[in-house]
Amino acid sequence: MEITLEKKENQKASDALIVPCFIEDGTCMIAACDGLVSEEVNPIIDLGDFKGKLKETSLIYTRDLKEKRLILLGLGEKKKLTKESLRRAVASATKCALAKSLKDVSICSFSHSKFKDEEVCYLLAESFCLTNYSYNNYRSKKELKEDGLKSVRILADCKCNDTIKEAKLVAESVNYSRDLVNGNADDITPKYLVESAKSLEKLSKKIKVEAFDRSEIEKQKLGLFEAVAKSSPTEPYFIIVSYKGNPNSDDHSVIVGKGITYDTGGLSLKPTSGMVIMKCDMGGGAAVLGAIRAIAALDLKVNVTAIVAATENSIGKNSFKPGDVYTGYSGTTVEITNTDAEGRLALADSLSYAVKNLKPNRIIDLATLTGAAEVALGSCKSALFSNTKKFANAIYAAGESSGDRVWEMPLDDDYKDLISSSIADIRNSGSRAGSLSFSAMFLKEFVEETPWAHLDIAGPAFLESPRDYHRSSATGAGVRLLYEFFKNHVTDL
Repeated sequence: MEITLEKKENQKASDALIVPCFIEDGTCMIAACDGLVSEEVNPIIDLGDFKGKLKETSLIYTRDLKEKRLILLGLGEKKKLTKESLRRAVASATKCALAKSLKDVSICSFSHSKFKDEEVCYLLAESFCLTNYSYNNYRSKKELKEDGLKSVRILADCKCNDTIKEAKLVAESVNYSRDLVNGNADDITPKYLVESAKSLEKLSKKIKVEAFDRSEIEKQKLGLFEAVAKSSPTEPYFIIVSYKGNPNSDDHSVIVGKGITYDTGGLSLKPTSGMVIMKCDMGGGAAVLGAIRAIAALDLKVNVTAIVAATENSIGKNSFKPGDVYTGYSGTTVEITNTDAEGRLALADSLSYAVKNLKPNRIIDLATLTGAAEVALGSCKSALFSNTKKFANAIYAAGESSGDRVWEMPLDDDYKDLISSSIADIRNSGSRAGSLSFSAMFLKEFVEETPWAHLDIAGPAFLESPRDYHRSSATGAGVRLLYEFFKNHVTDL
């Protein structure tokens, strides 16, 4: 989809013009382009047929305007408008246009005391690009496939071309991650993730990719990850993607993504209902690859390495077994009490490898790790854990700004007894009580003193039903947060 900036006075006809409206002092008012459309719109507002409520839309037809259709868009009370409510409102207008199979739309940008004009343009472009996404790869009938919008013109008097380009590139990186998560597990294999990561080298010469195969994983003594991969018929890979955006700086961050491309639960077999969506269990891996894509495309002056331990958690004659003890890369021994708690094992070796070999200033990991995260927070926010309060605050701020929102959960020594084992250093699973903090406390054992944040994205990563600018199950959760963090918040640490 093409997104361009156009001055209001040079407005060209499109399939529809989207007209944002506020509620101010109880009255619905046109937010912008009122000189162009007031004669058509004001009678509808005066009759009360359009009230300007948040996400409200109304499609009307015109006689004397260049635009033959207007889509009235409610932004709600002007003083209550937030970045996220604006994204969601624009999503409603986009879906209204898509429902009529429109291809070319324009939207009037507007001024608001809370936001710079550039911010408004960014949010408009971002929401259009995110909402226009659909996943049709497995539809055979043409009538079931969506073409989507072909072009969007933002009518504004500010110089926001670079801002619009940035929003589009970030949203396209979210869509890149969505594609990885939405794809069949038989298609999006560990080898496919390696190929996808290597394709990023074409995007920027600052990206370098390395991948350990099964024999190298064994040679490196990534024992916990190796245990999970033992019975996988597909080759596992330990993927390392480095981006050197600021070679003059020693500051270096590592982002780790869970890369379980399909999870049966292993010998602790999941019920069928629990397996149906398990192609999404590499959502964390998809997020860190998408983040590197966005960071590199926009040439951020940061040094970031992404690690994805990619494998299936399958069942076979070599399956790792509940009750056995395995040794991780760090030398820590782990009693396996549940083979369906495999993601934390792959993450543990990834964290240990990063600490020992990359010596980062900070680590962020993202994983669809526990059902408990979704029970606690639903699908609106990810669970955040950190061993550094300042780090947690920066992640929270990035989440609020980007729309990838998080909520901090407890990670103190009161939970340490949960991971104790009678036969090994620690165990990988416990009772349901406190299981969300258990998983984070387990991972904390492998980061030593490195500032670290863990994001359990199990709720937001894969939705049961469409919501706002997410029209497919996969959301690309984490990509926008990581981009925002490395652009605007990493320097606060």
